[in-house]
Amino acid sequence: MTSSADMVKIRRLKSGDADFERTLLSSLSIPSADDSAIEQTVLGILNTIQQNGDEALLQYTQQFDGINAKSVADLEIDSAQMAAAYKDLPREQASALEQAAERVRAYHERQKKEVGCHSWEYTEANGTRLGQKITPLDRVGIYVPGGKAAYPSSVLMNAIPAKVAGVSEVVMVVPTPNGARNPLVLAAAHLAGVDRAFTIGGAQAIGALAYGTQTVPAVDKIVGPGNAYVATAKRRVFGTVGIDMIAGPSEILVLCDGATDPDWIAMDLFSQAEHDELAQSILLCPDATFIEKVNQSIQRLLPQMPREKVIRASLQNRALLIEVKDMTEACRIANLIAAEHLEICAQEPQKWAQQIRHAGAIFMGSYTSESLGDYCAGPNHVLPTARTARFSSPLGVYDFIKRSSLIEVSEAGAQELGPIASVLAHGEGLQAHARAAEMRLKNK
Repeated sequence: MTSSADMVKIRRLKSGDADFERTLLSSLSIPSADDSAIEQTVLGILNTIQQNGDEALLQYTQQFDGINAKSVADLEIDSAQMAAAYKDLPREQASALEQAAERVRAYHERQKKEVGCHSWEYTEANGTRLGQKITPLDRVGIYVPGGKAAYPSSVLMNAIPAKVAGVSEVVMVVPTPNGARNPLVLAAAHLAGVDRAFTIGGAQAIGALAYGTQTVPAVDKIVGPGNAYVATAKRRVFGTVGIDMIAGPSEILVLCDGATDPDWIAMDLFSQAEHDELAQSILLCPDATFIEKVNQSIQRLLPQMPREKVIRASLQNRALLIEVKDMTEACRIANLIAAEHLEICAQEPQKWAQQIRHAGAIFMGSYTSESLGDYCAGPNHVLPTARTARFSSPLGVYDFIKRSSLIEVSEAGAQELGPIASVLAHGEGLQAHARAAEMRLKNK
């Protein structure tokens, strides 16, 4: 039995409490680190990388990762090494990676067809042609975390949609503290079609990808999660390159009607809490008795978890068990939270999913654990955090293409459009704009 001293204390709320909404929103805010110190450190690193290239990259890699390389070329993992890592994997691991990669690739191939990732044109009656040209990005950089843990799933989720989109070159950076290379990460890079890989990390890796060095090529967009220094660096280089998003700590929100095994719910809450101490796990349920059952499951199962210390800190710092009036209210509150991962563990999950407007990914039904989405369901696991699901989407093929407008105005079309443009241009005081349109008119 768990003693009272060992019990993890999780904050409880009721939707009927006074100031509930304000209390909830304040609970969603991320405790800030010393942002100013991080900003200054990152800015210094980026400036040094921009000015000194390979030399600075070698110095930072030695300082932060303990790798004393003679050249940045020594930090590159070639395709043969990635292929060898895949070949040498135990069959069980290789098979799991293969199946996950195939499912992720199949989903994004379907996404490419369905979300308009193709060029199109149409011709008006006067012969004017309008349309849109879709072009994949030339070169993309993917950041793969490699400090506390290795994430082959991040390689698949970032590289595969880029390749499906038609990106010519995918450059992976992954820190390898003290030179430890994870074979699963390298094997995933091989299966995903990564073209080049470097054992560099941190803000210095982001700088190398953004600005280019003598060895690391500059990319057009950087995607992938990282720590506070990586996130700050991505924010800083945006504009020089594109970025996917600024990812915060992981989140899970579970909507449950009380019909699911409470052990399952407890473990689903653990699945995000084990990422780090700032991760957030929230349960919304109209059944107070069931909430207590989940709490009991948490207390019983927590001591069994290898990452108990991290989970405990996360639950105590940021977890919420919230009693709501009914599932309709649970959906309303879920839209307010706009969580990264939303599980609907209920008897009619699709019914409630129809009421959800804001969520990174929606997992429907008691058998759909969030962890399946992390690894092998198919949809991308790179999702908006910190309530940005109100206006952002999961990483997808559409993040690796750009759209160019196509305009071909016929002679007849110029007679129709010219007067319109002339009036509007004069109204804005831009006479050259007006004259450019007027000069093409037959009856000037």
